Amino acid sequence: MWMTIDHLPSAMFSESDLQRIRDAVRAAERRTRGEIVPMIVPRSAVYREASHRGGLLTALLTLTIFLTAEVGWGARAVSEFHPWVVMVAVVAAYVIGHYVGSCPWGIRFLVTDHRMADKVRRRAELAFYEQGLHRTREATGVLIHLSLLERRVQILADRAINEIVSPETWDSIVRTIVDGIRGNRPTDALCDAIASCGDLLARHFPPTPGDNPNELPDAPVVL
Repeated sequence: MWMTIDHLPSAMFSESDLQRIRDAVRAAERRTRGEIVPMIVPRSAVYREASHRGGLLTALLTLTIFLTAEVGWGARAVSEFHPWVVMVAVVAAYVIGHYVGSCPWGIRFLVTDHRMADKVRRRAELAFYEQGLHRTREATGVLIHLSLLERRVQILADRAINEIVSPETWDSIVRTIVDGIRGNRPTDALCDAIASCGDLLARHFPPTPGDNPNELPDAPVVL
């Protein structure tokens, strides 16, 4: 389950915030046999195509300006410019556009929402296996994946949980995080979401006395 965020604070989580998140995971997991892993990544993909698109667009725009100079400005036609002037201008425009396409705001402008959503989903799926959530004893792992560049939150749960928890429930927890970030309280929102996941897991997978191992680290994964 995923949702987009309109705006992300520039400094989202401090060391004390990460400690609060860790404490929230620890408190939630005491009440259940499940495992919760919050993960914060700067981006879910490189998006090299954004740089190329930015470069091509600015280069084509520059060339178009030269070609239409006589009509648009009443100035000299492109034939009156030295070829190397046109070439240098087009190459410089490509370099500038390439740089713009590598910036976060440039990537968000040049890459479609569908592609970013697909990349975030794939990164979350990969992280689910990288962090060992698929290896929990009772298939009760939950990943809360926050991708900053794409401004997206996604939750993935293992099969034992998904069999009994509806997609609408996950959507509600994701919305808790999104609303909190939009309200400039990301740490509170993430801790609330972790607590909600703990409530769900405790309801269906309560701890077994004397047999409730901590199978995964409590600290949030920050890349």
